[in-house]
Amino acid sequence: MTTLAVPEPAYITEDLRIFADGVAKFIAREAEPNSERYIAQHAVDRSLWIKAGEAGLLCASMPEEYGGAGGSFVHEAVLIDALGRRGVDGWGIVLHNAIVAPYILHYGSEEQKKRWLPRLASGELIAAIAMTEPGTGSDLQAVKTTARKDGNHYVINGSKTFITNGGTANFVIVVAKTDPTKGSKGISLVCVETDEVEGFRRGRILDKIGQKAQDTAELFFDDVRVPTSNLIGMDEGMGFVQLMQQLPQERLIIALQALAVIERALAVTGDYVKQRKAFGKAIIDFQNTQFKLAECKTEATVAKVFCHYCMDLHLKGQLDATTASMAKLYLTEAQCRIVDECLQLHGGYGYMNEYPIARMYADSRVQKIYGGTNEIMKLLIARSL
Repeated sequence: MTTLAVPEPAYITEDLRIFADGVAKFIAREAEPNSERYIAQHAVDRSLWIKAGEAGLLCASMPEEYGGAGGSFVHEAVLIDALGRRGVDGWGIVLHNAIVAPYILHYGSEEQKKRWLPRLASGELIAAIAMTEPGTGSDLQAVKTTARKDGNHYVINGSKTFITNGGTANFVIVVAKTDPTKGSKGISLVCVETDEVEGFRRGRILDKIGQKAQDTAELFFDDVRVPTSNLIGMDEGMGFVQLMQQLPQERLIIALQALAVIERALAVTGDYVKQRKAFGKAIIDFQNTQFKLAECKTEATVAKVFCHYCMDLHLKGQLDATTASMAKLYLTEAQCRIVDECLQLHGGYGYMNEYPIARMYADSRVQKIYGGTNEIMKLLIARSL
């Protein structure tokens, strides 16, 4: 179901259409019927991850030699779109696939790739990345979590918050200071298999405004010992560089998530205003409704064209940090504006959680915060002026 008449990008192939059809059927069969329960329990079922692994949806863009499906980022984009359009965007599969796994693929040793990627692809391991701390927010250079070398082990101490998949993940990439005296040059990425260590604790599942099906949690590391072979990369102190290199893809992901929700919001609102009547005629027949939806559709179409442009750049390896920041900024601001307008057109029913637009409204707000706040995006864009 599409509401925007934008030409299909050149990278959409017949194989990709088949994959998209399979993804849609999987979500409709395995996830959508359970969405209310996921919201109530603040997490998707563990079994959903295993089923997704069996269906080839986990690590879809990882090479087949490491257990992945051998696809590309386009396959992840298809998954993002399907989740957003069907209201299952609380499931942290996108972070697992397209944010965490690439750190292993791009910077991990051959032994690490063979040890972790097949288990991430099967669902044996569920991934999280522990960046944010209670006092740091978007300031990754200020992390206080430490990974102190002790013989052939690191001893990790610190706390993390707002961690996607935090309540379920048993594979966590921890952003830590291996040398606290070096600032950003002292940051490293260290992997923790939580089932195999002592001193790891999960805090509460955080009570959020939206994204209720996502088990966002606090994580605590109290003298957690892991082998030095769990360091990502050959040398300590490369973590900040690794994070910066992967952030353009993460910000493009957020933009694509925004676009999927925008399209869903316009679709459900279009259906609603055609059916709902007031003062003896359908809501769509009022000029105000037509003008508001015309504005939303125009902004959404511009957003979609920009997303296609950024995707094309990314697939060529040319998506720079500035353009990715613009995509994240523009799309998430558009998402919040459009969803708000769509809710308004629902009237009082838009404020009821039984209507999809209400949940989209609550779920959308965080998009302007995570992945670097939109204020940070403006600073990054301004540096290019």
